[in-house]
Amino acid sequence: MHLPSLLPASLAFLLTATACSQAQNEHAGAPSQTAPGPGKKGKGGDHHKDKAAAALIPGLRQVGSLKGVVPESSGLCPAEQPGTYFSFGDEGNAATLYRLGATGQLLGTLPLGTANTDWESLSRDDQGNYFVGDCGNNANDRQNLVVHRFRPDQPRQVQDIKFKYPDQTEFPPEKKKDHNFDCEASLWHDGKVWLFSKDRGRDATSKVYTVPDQPGTYTAQLVARLAIPGQVTDAALRPDGHRLVLLGRGELFVLDGNSWDEILKAPPRQVSLEGAGQTEGTVFKDATTLLISTEQGSFYEFKLPF
Repeated sequence: MHLPSLLPASLAFLLTATACSQAQNEHAGAPSQTAPGPGKKGKGGDHHKDKAAAALIPGLRQVGSLKGVVPESSGLCPAEQPGTYFSFGDEGNAATLYRLGATGQLLGTLPLGTANTDWESLSRDDQGNYFVGDCGNNANDRQNLVVHRFRPDQPRQVQDIKFKYPDQTEFPPEKKKDHNFDCEASLWHDGKVWLFSKDRGRDATSKVYTVPDQPGTYTAQLVARLAIPGQVTDAALRPDGHRLVLLGRGELFVLDGNSWDEILKAPPRQVSLEGAGQTEGTVFKDATTLLISTEQGSFYEFKLPF
């Protein structure tokens, strides 16, 4: 997920930007997914109903199943070998990565030398390091947020990137509208881990933060605010660095640009995946195709419509 360094001049602008770009709905009249009611994450769902509904979504096809393979898949990332991928379970599951083939078949497991408080994202750099975002924060009250750094050939040797948000002073915030400190999506780029918040305050805003990719204790830097009318569950950057996909529950958002700062200022284009289930993980299979996983166990291939 490496992209050449293109940020310095534009980053200063983004740090002070307050305006959000406007999302464009690629399916006119297609309803956005709403968050489930009170509870952990709205888990469950009917796998068979999801499969039937997904067959009606243009470009989406089920290529496999993760049921009995990955418990509550919450993210996807390329593994070391081309054509293979890592996934993992979120809160309450083992601190283990599951190595998958392109149709969801299990190729192996990789236990890490750390705990899984609430793993929600996984990315890698251009040197073979991986970063697990243990920053799921459903109640917006965590003060032990961390990104775990490791190499697959030394999975027991885990380094911690601990962080806090610069704009959070209450745990949880008193006002519901301020509950925007959950993070289920991250990626590595240009020496930093980029974090995309999942807005539980219903403000239609995903805040973008960065932390260094080196172990230590940091205050994250708030870089941008994206107008995302949904709750972001994963992020994937196309290998050429010109397209960012933010996955939501039953939808995704596509941002394009010739540079990283252009991407973060681009109007997100919204694509409905309504009926596909609780979509939680995505990764580029190739330049025009995504793999998508759900907590219910569906494993999809999706051809982007543009």
